[in-house]
Amino acid sequence: MKRKVLVGVTGGIAAYKSCYLVSALVKMGCDVHVLMTEHAKEFVSAMTFETLSHNPVVTNMFRRDREWEVEHVSLAKACEVVVVAPATANFVGKIAGGICDDMLTTTYLASKAPKIICPAMNTAMYEDAVFQKNLQTVAASGATILTPVVGRLACGDVGVGKMVEPEVIAEEVKRVLSLSLDYAGKKVLVTAGATVEDIDGVRYLSNHS
Repeated sequence: MKRKVLVGVTGGIAAYKSCYLVSALVKMGCDVHVLMTEHAKEFVSAMTFETLSHNPVVTNMFRRDREWEVEHVSLAKACEVVVVAPATANFVGKIAGGICDDMLTTTYLASKAPKIICPAMNTAMYEDAVFQKNLQTVAASGATILTPVVGRLACGDVGVGKMVEPEVIAEEVKRVLSLSLDYAGKKVLVTAGATVEDIDGVRYLSNHS
């Protein structure tokens, strides 16, 4: 059975890297669903992600073609891990403040699945005290933060703020999914004392604890 992964794409230049991430996750055997913000569509088309994921891309919080379910809730329940790549300062700020004003932020907060955040932005924005406070708040809520790396940024500067490579993100998704399978299909016996297992009417196996 394919593992369901939700990939959120926000409006940053690193959005093009999310195409490689989706492709890598599909190759891993995941069932990938993509949520895009309106600004993300300025960088990459929804059709690109639909082609790579083989699933419809959700961008509109109020689309009316699926009236039989509350879509952000159904997506939140179905996914086993949520990845936001790239995560802009705007997105992180909204999540830190509990703001839900689009499909991605609403679905993110409605999901109880493990979350992976991949920030990407200009160095000055990343190092800003307000953003760092917001990022710490998101991390404290249980999300895994994949810290951006040093590199040449879209503005031409060289510094921290470049999103980690898609391969790194895919490996983190794989790690998170494998943790949930550690005890899948296994039976565990928990006792508070010695146990006895009969061999026959006379003999038995036991232990001291």
